[in-house]
Amino acid sequence: MLALTELGQRLRQERESKGLSLEDLQKLTKIQKRYLLGIEEGNYEVMPGKFYVRAFIKQYCEAIGLDTDAIFEEYKSDIPSTQTEDMPQQLSRVRSRKEIPQHTKGVSKAYDYLPTVLVVAGVVVVGIIIWVIAQNIVSDKNKEQANQEAPNSEVQQSNTQEETNETTAKNDNSTSEDDQSAADKKEKEKAAKEKAEKEKAAKEKAEKEKAAKEKAEKEKAEKEKKDSGKQEYKEVQKTGRSATYALSGTDAFNLEVTSTQADTWLDVKNGKGNAFFSSILKKGETKEFDLTKETEARVNIGYSPGVELKVNGKAVNLPFDSSKQVRQVVTIQYQPAEAQ
Repeated sequence: MLALTELGQRLRQERESKGLSLEDLQKLTKIQKRYLLGIEEGNYEVMPGKFYVRAFIKQYCEAIGLDTDAIFEEYKSDIPSTQTEDMPQQLSRVRSRKEIPQHTKGVSKAYDYLPTVLVVAGVVVVGIIIWVIAQNIVSDKNKEQANQEAPNSEVQQSNTQEETNETTAKNDNSTSEDDQSAADKKEKEKAAKEKAEKEKAAKEKAEKEKAAKEKAEKEKAEKEKKDSGKQEYKEVQKTGRSATYALSGTDAFNLEVTSTQADTWLDVKNGKGNAFFSSILKKGETKEFDLTKETEARVNIGYSPGVELKVNGKAVNLPFDSSKQVRQVVTIQYQPAEAQ
């Protein structure tokens, strides 16, 4: 085994003080165990490259709560520096002139004639427009002459027919607008009614949920008050960093664990070894466990300073002084009141 570097010793001591194994750290960082061991032993040859050494050390520090910048500055002699590696040939996106396909040369020549083609097309379009305008002018003159030659009676009859058509069109438009206005009004009234009904239903639902919640909280408070007078939580034995307690005189076994100072490793299992929680408990985070159906619970706390335990809503002390015993294991044996 290689001798530990000063950085490796510092990291291993910090990891062990939090009750973390290399397997635990591997789960947290997603870094293979052999790389984590290489960091602690200063065996950087096992890494894929110098860049990964610095990246893995950074993730290691973050997982155990160390200041990455401070660690890199303090142990910069133990950490290899990185240099920009040559870009792999296959990743280069720069293409030489020889690699440019030859068929694009023909396209380039076609672009040389494009301005000439555009000028010719423009001249043709202008000519067509001028021809169309000229035809419209001639047609308008012919219509004027025809109107001047027509009898005055026909002109008057035409004007009368146009006035009649305009009056009919106005009446039709007025009726259509009235119908549309009535339909819009009816649609708005329907939408307003539906909105009011939805708001009423939502309000009634909220009131029911609030009443149910208040009732549940009241029943819970009464039950906790009733149980608190009978509940007994006493120490059975204490050895090393482990202690056992007996919980009795209550029909409930609810456990709350809160970390107030720093992140900590928390592992909660029943007497059969089945895990309810096995991960990092963040600072300020609280986890609640209903263990009423269990006869025993084992609570493994990796970093006990600032950790608070509550049993059935009542705070209980940790078995050891956290300044002397950082990692603590608390086993709670539960016997329901009905079974006593």
